[in-house]
Amino acid sequence: MIAKTYSFGLLGLEAYPVEIEIDAANGLPAVTLVGLADTAIKESKERVRSAIKNSGFQWPSQRITVNLAPSDIKKEGACFDLAIALGILAATGQINGAALKDYYLLGELSLNGELRPVHGVLAISLTLVNLQVKNLLLPEENSHEAGIIPEISAWPLRNLKEAVQFLADPGLKQPFKSTLDQITRNNADYPVDFSEVKGQYFAKRAIEVAVSGGHNILMIGPPGSGKTMLAKRIPTIMPELTLKEALEVTRIHSVAGTLLKNELFIGTRPFRSPHHSISDIALIGGGSIPVPGEISLAHQGVLFLDELPEFRRDALEALRQPLEDGSIRVSRILKSVVFPASSVLVAAMNPCPCGYYTDPKKSCRCNTTKIQDYMSKISGPLLDRIDIHIELPSIKYKELSDSREAELSATIKARVEKARAIQRGRLKNEGILYNAQMNTKLVRKYCLLQSEAKDLLRLAMTELGFSARAYDKIMKVSRTIADLDNKTAIHAHHISEAIQYRSLDKHW
Repeated sequence: MIAKTYSFGLLGLEAYPVEIEIDAANGLPAVTLVGLADTAIKESKERVRSAIKNSGFQWPSQRITVNLAPSDIKKEGACFDLAIALGILAATGQINGAALKDYYLLGELSLNGELRPVHGVLAISLTLVNLQVKNLLLPEENSHEAGIIPEISAWPLRNLKEAVQFLADPGLKQPFKSTLDQITRNNADYPVDFSEVKGQYFAKRAIEVAVSGGHNILMIGPPGSGKTMLAKRIPTIMPELTLKEALEVTRIHSVAGTLLKNELFIGTRPFRSPHHSISDIALIGGGSIPVPGEISLAHQGVLFLDELPEFRRDALEALRQPLEDGSIRVSRILKSVVFPASSVLVAAMNPCPCGYYTDPKKSCRCNTTKIQDYMSKISGPLLDRIDIHIELPSIKYKELSDSREAELSATIKARVEKARAIQRGRLKNEGILYNAQMNTKLVRKYCLLQSEAKDLLRLAMTELGFSARAYDKIMKVSRTIADLDNKTAIHAHHISEAIQYRSLDKHW
């Protein structure tokens, strides 16, 4: 007897329907899985066998063949356990299989028949919206994730036995729904604030400019100057996620399996800080079945690379394309997938290997060759994608002991949001959102300089020897500074401030 059940597979951030055919035939008892199943799926036959027995059903003394279609796409994970188990019970006549056609099934089975949560439920739920059947049976722990989507019916289950009872009488349960209030409640809270950072007013201003225009930023300073502390607080001054952005971020983390337990929705800007030993695949995404990397997990938030020169050269070079395009394409033999990767890159580094090259109080132990080798670990093309680089001095005792409260993140955020609104209005017909995304043509169109500003920029290019790439960076950053100042044209003091944010061009 043949039974059919329906589930979903994941390919990148997209879900696709999987039809599972189960054939129970006479022959030596065995289970055969076909359809490009990975190791986790092949091991499911042992989990399913124990779950069926321990749920009070009979394991058949027949030859069982399980086919996962489409058979030309490799499938991974344990999310097919529930569908396979119910298909076997239907194929062997232990349950009525007629109702199975009305549901998609998700869930990993434990040996005692309990249902365990799986990855990618939000991506699956979004795909389900466009299908004829909109009913989803899934583990109870995943129900909040699926309940976000109002167009589908998500039915939470605790175990295999409950799934069988539900199929026999669907009136036993109600589909789970999450209201918008439940989704967004307490999701915009951050445990840190810029008011906790003492001193470093120049760095705070540079960060405000960077966030306002979507510019990448590099901070250079000795150990203990506050680079990491500042970076961790950058999400607190970024504009609130829209519902669309939050769904996109949540979908990425759902597929990657990085959602925290009982976390149904990500309402705060992501902050990702990978270790410098990370590989290029872990950083940008990939694998035999591609999964999102750190740059995609930081989408709509901050990717913080501390100790930038210590990262592997191939990993840093792999960042160049996604930083430029805001997305990353991972190509494999059978399929290419695209992951979103639109984040603010925040990098930090010491000025030399020992860290004290620019410190007036501590002597540097590095010679010129060591310093040059250290700085050369960062390639020119990567620096091309960083609009702002600033130097941070060591914090003085007077600043540390100052009892006055510094400016709150909320105050800075209000200015950032106002500047972003100006940019959205100006660039709405260009297909971009903020100044950092402008190409050379748009820079010429929207970065209008007053005569004094032109003279100052001409002098800087001549006397300081700025390159052509630095010229475009200064223009875009000065445009953002003017937006913060609510000015239509770019004035000389806007250009002057933007020039201060080109430390590497002036000193290294």
